[in-house]
Amino acid sequence: MLDGEDDQNNAIVSINAGAGGTEAQDWAEKLFRMYARWVERKGFKFALIDFQPGDEAGIKSVTFTAEGDYAYGYLKTEKGVHRLVRISPFNANGKRHTSFASVFVYPELDNDIEVEIDEKDLRIDVFRASGAGGQHVNKTSSAVRITHAPTGIVVQCQQERSQHRNKEMAMSVLKSRMYQLEKQKQDDKLQEMHDGKEEIAWGSQIRSYVLHPYQMIKDHRTNIETGNVNSVLDGAIDPFIEGVLLSRKILK
Repeated sequence: MLDGEDDQNNAIVSINAGAGGTEAQDWAEKLFRMYARWVERKGFKFALIDFQPGDEAGIKSVTFTAEGDYAYGYLKTEKGVHRLVRISPFNANGKRHTSFASVFVYPELDNDIEVEIDEKDLRIDVFRASGAGGQHVNKTSSAVRITHAPTGIVVQCQQERSQHRNKEMAMSVLKSRMYQLEKQKQDDKLQEMHDGKEEIAWGSQIRSYVLHPYQMIKDHRTNIETGNVNSVLDGAIDPFIEGVLLSRKILK
């Protein structure tokens, strides 16, 4: 089930809160914790690349790497929109609320894979790192944001202490995203020739996490579901991952 060209690579994962302010940002943080715990369970190495805290709670976005055998092969199944239904802890009236967060996954490229990037196509901005983190933060412009004009891809890194290291990390993410963009174009062409049974369109809702009025997590691609929501949110997502991988092999 893990015979894709990049499946053996490490994974770069980005989580972004959807519309909805604090509710969505809190949900993005819960997803981040879920994946961090999954990485820990697998014995993989976790490294934070970028972290944008929410205005009041949660996170606006986060990017991290999962380093281990076939990390990308597993985590590529998590790409898409994740939906949460629960009683809002931020609503005094205790009303039910629906939140969304998107997950993007890219393979981390090996050093021997060449991705050509023209320096003239890049806009590099430096700024002060934000958020908590000791005396170094907010005193020097060490954070780096790189914009690739032809594709519109924007990446940034602010977790390292030096501007040089942040730029190096950001360029690594940019190369991975450009490589994945080209692969996505190829995959789209192959998908057009497919019978269309596999619902993995970019941005589609792949899974619902319902905490109220009942407790149920359901993957809409495989119809695999469980009522043990606490275990899943604590990182036990292998049944969902394996279900998607198996269904893709059957479809092929």
